[in-house]
Amino acid sequence: MKIALLSRNRTLYSTRRLIEAARQRGHEVRVLDVLRCYMNVTSLRPEIHYKGETLTDFDAVIPRIGASVTFYGTAVLRQFEMMGVYPLNESVAITRARDKLRALQLLARKGIGLPVTGFAESPDDVQDLIKMVGGAPVVIKLLEGTQGIGVVLAETQQAAESVIEAFMGMRANILVQEFIKEARGADLRCFVIGDRVVAAMKRQAKEGEFRSNIHRGGSASLIRITPQERETAVRAAKIIGLNVAGVDILRSSHGPLVLEVNSTPGLEGIETATGKDIATMIIQFMEKNARPYHTRTRGLG
Repeated sequence: MKIALLSRNRTLYSTRRLIEAARQRGHEVRVLDVLRCYMNVTSLRPEIHYKGETLTDFDAVIPRIGASVTFYGTAVLRQFEMMGVYPLNESVAITRARDKLRALQLLARKGIGLPVTGFAESPDDVQDLIKMVGGAPVVIKLLEGTQGIGVVLAETQQAAESVIEAFMGMRANILVQEFIKEARGADLRCFVIGDRVVAAMKRQAKEGEFRSNIHRGGSASLIRITPQERETAVRAAKIIGLNVAGVDILRSSHGPLVLEVNSTPGLEGIETATGKDIATMIIQFMEKNARPYHTRTRGLG
């Protein structure tokens, strides 16, 4: 196969591992900076140009699109789809996953367990909003935040009101969620490829921190997940429409709760913690499924 890998930095661990795995299996890989791609949007012969060259003859595309370039990155991916190139994850699914509120609503519609979550526009609603999710302590999240940035634990009613009003004063879109105390600063990252969880790790927040993101100093370790957690992760990825996803789950007293479905999960933490060759599994999935014009939107909305 001839594979386009959309990545702005070919030195990143995930990008390097995917290149390595694809080439080891005899495929040709070309890394493309998505922001350097430009498009001829036409119904007759859609094209993508890159540094003056017309891109042709790709069989598959792997999108490693950062959150800050989601709009343009998914536009480029849609153009590849229009040209009949098979996408590892479809543009619509990535757009769903990046809109955290939309993703939670889709998951809730299908009965996936979630932390109780509130969303509001007006500061007049703050007290009732906090009450709606069970009262303090609450977790307040910026909708556009990534890697734990823009996530605050407010331990008292007064602190919660102050943080929410501050964010709203900045016209920021936020979610307010119940704090799952029994999780004890840990969550599960379930790596889904197709219809199965191929690897799972436990991420534990460092002392004095509640965010378990490895980028924030959290640690990762191998863990055995339950059948219910496995089923929840696979269902969540399918509802969003992702072939490859990192599904973050909290263990609560009332079962697994999905925090987020990540459309561009990193490989370094999960490969290091589990010792599994996830990159090769991804390439094998593409070998099995990549066909021209094999793009169809799955899920809802």
